[in-house]
Amino acid sequence: MAASTSPTPSSRLGSAVDPRSWADGLSQIFFQRNVWTGLLILAAFVVADWRMAVLVLIGAIAGTVTGALIGADDVPLGMQGFCGALLGAAVYTALGAQGWSYPIALVGGIACAFVTWFFVHLFASRPLARFALPATTAPFCIVAGVMHATTARLQERSPAIHVTDDTAVTYLRSLLTNVSEVVLVSSVWAGALILLGLFIASWKVGLAAVMGSAVGSLCAFALGWSESDIGEGLAGYSGVLTAIALSVVFLRSSAASWVYAAVGTVVTAVVTLGLNDAFDAPHYTWPYILTTWVFLVIAVAVPALRRP
Repeated sequence: MAASTSPTPSSRLGSAVDPRSWADGLSQIFFQRNVWTGLLILAAFVVADWRMAVLVLIGAIAGTVTGALIGADDVPLGMQGFCGALLGAAVYTALGAQGWSYPIALVGGIACAFVTWFFVHLFASRPLARFALPATTAPFCIVAGVMHATTARLQERSPAIHVTDDTAVTYLRSLLTNVSEVVLVSSVWAGALILLGLFIASWKVGLAAVMGSAVGSLCAFALGWSESDIGEGLAGYSGVLTAIALSVVFLRSSAASWVYAAVGTVVTAVVTLGLNDAFDAPHYTWPYILTTWVFLVIAVAVPALRRP
């Protein structure tokens, strides 16, 4: 997220083939640049299925290398890898680990780099430049949406497995599965690994993730989501990203930004329900993206909310 001097083509490519950049790319899913965070996120994928982790790495590496080749300056920060990583995860959730999954993850990771380039240039143009909007996970959502729509005949239909708990246990379970579902995994253990990685990167980021998860699940209960969906993290994962983004990443951390982030998390829950009712296809992280973009535009007019 930090500014950097423009690297040379050779240094960009060197960074793109450096495993540390791949790990940073994984950590940038949650707006961080931390190798340990990235490795813990990779471990969370392994908890789900090691083949999912392979697809995630294929997508991340493809996006990172392609970003370097088309001249992206933020390759050393890991900013070119996270959309490709999420694309690899989306390929696994749709297609499993069949043979077609691997070339699709590769091509999808490459495509994410080009869509990222488009958004970066779009948001740098007038009149949008004044809002300093991030591309964030929008490239992943677009490419994953295309992938999902064009691979219907290849998609594997697995029977849903729901964990039945009482309401209190469901809520507690969701605090971790909301975190893991950001990366398309429903697992308490995966969520715990990711949350540990976020606290390692920054205690404020970890706390913001907890706040977003807690508020998101409370809103899901209030909005009438089924307890099975809440327990699996399907209702609250976008709120985790919104809370982190607005409290400590795209706005300078302050009392005002944390209150603003909490409000944004509530709005994200409503947007999530609306998209869930309107579309049968996966909406990935669109609720977080749309809410965060709107809130960052509004923040320009609020003196108490400052950009980093």
